[in-house]
Amino acid sequence: MYTYEYERIYVRGFIRLETKEYEEAIARWAEDGWRYAGLIPAVWANGALTEMDLIFEKEV
Repeated sequence: MYTYEYERIYVRGFIRLETKEYEEAIARWAEDGWRYAGLIPAVWANGALTEMDLIFEKEV
């Protein structure tokens, strides 16, 4: 069985992703034993992704 946690990442840019926050978040969670499991596009504004939730899982 797994447990899941989510972290909201704010995205800048219209044509391309202009954030490195996701890389830092994945590394930080991995240090605590969590595995990156995917993402959910959370907020779209004017046709562009502005917020996403990173999903992390850990076996319990």
